[in-house]
Amino acid sequence: MNGTQHANPRPGSGSDSGPGSVIVVGSGPTGLLLAGDLATAGIPVTLVEKRPRRISNLSRAFVLHARTLEQFDARALADDVEAVGRPLDRLRLFGRLSVDLADLPSRFRHLLVLPQYEVEKVLERRAVAAGVEFRHETETTGVRQDPAQDTVTVEVRGPGGKTETLRAAYVVGADGMHSTVREAVGLPFPGRSAIRSVVLADVRLAEQPETLLSVNAVGDAFAFLAPFGDGYHRVIGWHRGRNVPDSEPLHLDEVKEITRRALGRDFGMHDPRWLSRFHSDERQVPAYRVGRVFLAGDAAHVHTPAGGQGMNTGLQDAANLSWKLAAVLHGHAGSGLLDTYQSERHPVGRSVLRSSGGIVRLAMAKRPWTLALRAALTTVLGHVGPLRRRATGHITGVGFRYPAPRGSHRLTGTRVPDVALAGGGRLYEALRGGRFVLITPHAPTPDASTAPAPDAEAYGAAAGREDRLAVAHWASGRRTTLLVRPDGYVAWAEEEAEAARTEAALDAHVG
Repeated sequence: MNGTQHANPRPGSGSDSGPGSVIVVGSGPTGLLLAGDLATAGIPVTLVEKRPRRISNLSRAFVLHARTLEQFDARALADDVEAVGRPLDRLRLFGRLSVDLADLPSRFRHLLVLPQYEVEKVLERRAVAAGVEFRHETETTGVRQDPAQDTVTVEVRGPGGKTETLRAAYVVGADGMHSTVREAVGLPFPGRSAIRSVVLADVRLAEQPETLLSVNAVGDAFAFLAPFGDGYHRVIGWHRGRNVPDSEPLHLDEVKEITRRALGRDFGMHDPRWLSRFHSDERQVPAYRVGRVFLAGDAAHVHTPAGGQGMNTGLQDAANLSWKLAAVLHGHAGSGLLDTYQSERHPVGRSVLRSSGGIVRLAMAKRPWTLALRAALTTVLGHVGPLRRRATGHITGVGFRYPAPRGSHRLTGTRVPDVALAGGGRLYEALRGGRFVLITPHAPTPDASTAPAPDAEAYGAAAGREDRLAVAHWASGRRTTLLVRPDGYVAWAEEEAEAARTEAALDAHVG
């Protein structure tokens, strides 16, 4: 397997750094984002990865959606991935059904096509700079919780077979579908194989496709084609009549035949550097948390690649969990905050599993009633604006909202777009550093667009919150006071809020 070597990471705080540390198992995109967030927040982090120290140029994921790009923007990483990716303002699902992103309520009105390994490079550079301690070629062999000591023990086997014990306050398993952490805490992974004998190939093309992403299903065949950017293309294909074990040898002729059936031609595929088969499962753990152990990404949920939501969902898991762990470990929140990871992210994972599976089933429809349903859905989504916007929000991630307490403001739990702030700033710049952002109306002044709010100092520095709270003001005349969480969702909101009410909300959410 080809790979890109990179510099040795700067060591972090050590393997047994006490009650305020976290061990992350798995250095894919989910683990890297989570570890980088925690280290940036000043939490000692050890990242354990059984693979050698290199980033493979063989990837399955190829798309970053708008919500993920927003999260990268909140970490000053969006420009880095935009520089190496290629934007696409329409996502074709199958046949005539496509998702138009031009009207998306986001700064990023497109999806970004780039291989997973490019995402990992960006996230790893950040994690290294933040001081994450990397343990490559180190396999996790066991996880044991010690409630009396408020710690988790992780047994590992490093290079040369050397065994070692690592301890931390919390452990996050981001170690993929075959998660050792999930198995160690005894969680089942119920579900089924949705598609068997999917073929995968990395090839050169003699003829370039007309579109950046090519995807279609015709009859019994489905194919997807995406560029790596290095002269190779990834091909993923499936044929209903070819149901063989994953171990069955795969030849380029079979990949060509499936592609011709689904896309009309094989684009002169040649020089494959990788050929394999795999099966696509639909599975989800019943609990994302067991005591001091959490699961994220493919360790918690796997589904079909339809819609390109897999890597994105895992990255959103990490963005949701990281600030909560940091708040608890710094003593700014009680441990009950960590329970909201389950209540917020498990329903999203379930929803993505259902929608991606539904896309695949409709794409491969064969019976008359499923063909009729597909045709009706294509028509409805093409002509009914609210349904189209809901589907687009779901696939891109910008449409999800989290549960809110009864009686909360209608905005509580919703994602906040990148709103303009007074002085020329914007929200996702203010979120950088993992802080909450309090957006308040201006006090009436002759020049409300530039006047400072008199309560900014009182809410922030004077209250000892300057390290975790930024106070900003609407660029407009809006009168809502909004407290935005570090992951860009509304923690609390109120119209014409009094100072005492705002201070109480800050105490409750920011500490």
